[in-house]
Amino acid sequence: MTHFCVAHAETDGWANAAKACADTLVQSGGGAADGATVGFLFATDLLAGDMGSVLTYLRETTKVEAWIGTVGLGVCATGREYFDTPAVVAMTARLAAEDQFILPSITGADGIDDAAMAAWVADKQPVFGMVHGDPRNAETPDIVASLAERTGCFLIGGLSSSRGEMPQVAGGTVDGGVSGMLLSSEVPVVTGLSQGCTPIGPVRRVDQADGHVLMQIDGQPALDVFKEDIGPALADNLADVAGLIYVAVPVAGSDTGDYLVRNLIGLDEGNGLLAVTHEFAAGDGLMFCRRDAESAAEDLDRMLDSVCRRAGGPAKGAVYYSCVARGPNTFGPGECELDMIRRAIGDVPLAGFFGNGEISHNRLYGYTGVLALFL
Repeated sequence: MTHFCVAHAETDGWANAAKACADTLVQSGGGAADGATVGFLFATDLLAGDMGSVLTYLRETTKVEAWIGTVGLGVCATGREYFDTPAVVAMTARLAAEDQFILPSITGADGIDDAAMAAWVADKQPVFGMVHGDPRNAETPDIVASLAERTGCFLIGGLSSSRGEMPQVAGGTVDGGVSGMLLSSEVPVVTGLSQGCTPIGPVRRVDQADGHVLMQIDGQPALDVFKEDIGPALADNLADVAGLIYVAVPVAGSDTGDYLVRNLIGLDEGNGLLAVTHEFAAGDGLMFCRRDAESAAEDLDRMLDSVCRRAGGPAKGAVYYSCVARGPNTFGPGECELDMIRRAIGDVPLAGFFGNGEISHNRLYGYTGVLALFL
């Protein structure tokens, strides 16, 4: 039977954190002696240089050999968030060894042709995977898309976030690419994506654009359409839109209304132009959206209701990937985001981190929260 155990510790050094987590896991039945076969390891970036030591200690103490994970500016556990402090979150699970495949670090889209992976995928026909990517690798989005297509898996995960080193864990410590784990269909999972924003206008059509610069939308100057959608109060005080209003790019083919959130980087009132961190072409769709604590909480509640309904009962374990711009940076001080999740799914063992981007299905998102429940 699938069983998850989670441990987390905030200490003044990697050794104390690793020991505290290992002790908790072993005492709560999360070691190999109790059937645990795989571990999830996340550490704050203050311990990035010690990730290998933490992994080695956990392996030697729990006897669990297969681990995946990475570092973040923040990490999370059941009802807990850790930022700007040395902290480790470790979770183990009893999953049949044949139902899991550890992905080595893939540093380029042409590196997906791994014979061992191809053989396992052909045999197990997996439908789900968890991956962690390096934001410094320009090929990461293409690797994620190619991996999802090649394996047929719905992927979730996040990009490492750190003020220094960005190690990942995939068997051993690696970096520079995309790594993680695929699971066979024998491991039931439901997932959800919380956008963290609220659309404030209709889907618009781009008529004219020059790369990142929007010139004309729906037959009008781009800035005129922007002002119309955000309303007169903000239109008269455009300095207030920074950090509040964003551009949303609808995901083609999505049956759940998913969209990619992109930043506004400039307004040209004289020429009616908008500059966005996304390259547009004539015919593309877009929306304007608002991101604040209220909008993020409403969308997180929506996602949690959907996931719990589809789960149809209590979960055995969970992983959560959130954006570094969320957590206390969106929801305020305390542990509001993870507390909302705990209230919805209960005291389920959960591990995760706050990253530089989030992965859902086959693409990268921003400002989102991605949850998976193991049933």
